[in-house]
Amino acid sequence: MSGGGRPRGLFITLEGGDGVGKSTQARLLSDWFEQQGRTVVRTREPGGSELGVEIREIVLHHRGDISPRAEALLYAADRAHHIATVVRPALARGEVVLQDRYLDSSVAYQGSGRVLDAQQIRDISLWAAEDLLPDVTVLLDLDVAVARGRLDNANKRFDRLEAEAQDFHTRVRESFLALAAAEPERFLVVDAALPPEQLAADIQARIAPLL
Repeated sequence: MSGGGRPRGLFITLEGGDGVGKSTQARLLSDWFEQQGRTVVRTREPGGSELGVEIREIVLHHRGDISPRAEALLYAADRAHHIATVVRPALARGEVVLQDRYLDSSVAYQGSGRVLDAQQIRDISLWAAEDLLPDVTVLLDLDVAVARGRLDNANKRFDRLEAEAQDFHTRVRESFLALAAAEPERFLVVDAALPPEQLAADIQARIAPLL
């Protein structure tokens, strides 16, 4: 608690490839936090602000080609505005921010997926976010073929990244695991093949001490 009795804001991000179940875990985690009496802000990148909605349409649904560097910079632009206008104000109010994707996705998708310099992508992201890192990053890890099967079964229209070939998504998964291995104090890696309720319990156990 802060000196005035207000709880400390918590910043929690959910990461992983497409089809791993981030939205389900965000919903379950949000319900759990609200049961603890905490105010929760659920958001995402890109698209967590009005400007972000427009950037999301460009980077995920633009019909033409977007160069890899331009794509990376669009994500960074979304991040800079989103952190300044949504995330930091919520944390200052003592709220819990649950966010679907953050800078680790940029490193994995644009750095490894698009084969750009991963360190440069991280540096740009940290500059855009004024060095803000999450308290906990939950990485939902799942075999690429299994994740793709989930997306196929959902009969959803693939966005620009979901439509990439399997080797792209394999590089993304490997990058996420490497990021988690490099920062074990921040990351919680969970097996996304497990039942959602079991995953939720494991995530709650990791986060409970922060309350």
